[in-house]
Amino acid sequence: MHQIHTQAEWIDRAKRVLPAGGFGNFDPDIMIARGEGSRVWDEDGNEYVDYLIGSGPMLLGHGHPEVMEAVLEQLPLGMTFFANNSKGVALAEAIVEAVPCCEQVRFVASGGEADMYAIRLARAYTGREKILKFEGGYHGMCAEAQMSLAPERQVNFPQAVPDSAGIPQSVVDSMVIAPFNDLAAVETLLAENTDIAAIIVEPLQRIIPAEPGYLQGLRDLCDRHHVLLIFDEIVTGFRLAYGGAQERYGVIPDICTLGKIIGGGFPLAALGASADIMQHFDKAIVGAEKWLMQLGTLSGNPVAAVAGLKTMEVLRRDGAYDRLREIGGRLQKMQSDALSAAGIAHRICGDETLFDLFFTDAPCKDYRSARHDDPARNALYNSTLRQNGIFKSPGKLYPSLAVTEADLVQTEAAIAEAVRAIS
Repeated sequence: MHQIHTQAEWIDRAKRVLPAGGFGNFDPDIMIARGEGSRVWDEDGNEYVDYLIGSGPMLLGHGHPEVMEAVLEQLPLGMTFFANNSKGVALAEAIVEAVPCCEQVRFVASGGEADMYAIRLARAYTGREKILKFEGGYHGMCAEAQMSLAPERQVNFPQAVPDSAGIPQSVVDSMVIAPFNDLAAVETLLAENTDIAAIIVEPLQRIIPAEPGYLQGLRDLCDRHHVLLIFDEIVTGFRLAYGGAQERYGVIPDICTLGKIIGGGFPLAALGASADIMQHFDKAIVGAEKWLMQLGTLSGNPVAAVAGLKTMEVLRRDGAYDRLREIGGRLQKMQSDALSAAGIAHRICGDETLFDLFFTDAPCKDYRSARHDDPARNALYNSTLRQNGIFKSPGKLYPSLAVTEADLVQTEAAIAEAVRAIS
């Protein structure tokens, strides 16, 4: 007879075999059993409207029938080969067609890997070592990315602060840290450091938008100083627009990284650039000294490739992005209206396709200013939302195309409860 386990039992089991009781990603006090469309269910059967959507990849919702059909067609043909396969080639073609800076791409299994290789590629191409990143910018888990991601203490720029143990001092010394949305600071740092290979930036930093002209300003500074510009579009690619932030903002980087949506819910990511830059992956062209070794067991695997291809096909259909922005705009407005009516200071921060709110009346322009005046208020707000059937991250809300009118009605009621709780 099948043994039924409660959520509490699963949490207890997790604590015995997983450090801190979890995968390191999310609150370990909830155990998701299944997802369908716009909703997920925990192991106790509680149902939630899902605004976490796997931290972004499930833009069409869970178990989209056309994506499922594509995956089920591929499974009996093979799950992974290590060798080239036609589905991965077709996905590469679709990405190159969609993303302005990409003439060629290389596949990896995670966004963090893509960012690591993008940094290494910039160093290989320029022959320089230093990388400029922005305080609060998230670029995965490589040593360079773990610099000043969420520093506990404020230090003077451009000093890097490691966010993790186990990182050598040499990596700290190779990183230059700048405040986001401050072009003058970047200009000064580029003038003072002639050995910078690249600037890596999220065009939407977590949920903080670039100020008008800022991204173009970075592009101009990179051109002037012969520095490469890397857009980390793991989150924004195929979300802000079909061509990502490059299409949305009209600024073209030298290298970009992509993930989440291009795998359709399976582990797949990519980095892309011009053929001139990407030739460093081809030993026959650049020779052993300038060759960048890159391989991965699951890179470009056909199951993820067909899921990504079908997801991208659905996103190309008329009205997909208008609908996504309409849903996001309504979610922003229902929160702002309820909080304003209660006289609670707040800022909606982000893009309609990805945002959250800060309980503050100060402008949110960089890591140091984008914060809650009272973090406990945010914690209560989010816990009340979850108690009322809303599943989201404490610092992000991802709309999806699966969200229905019924979901929006439930969300509005939950917001009313959460606003009452914090009033």
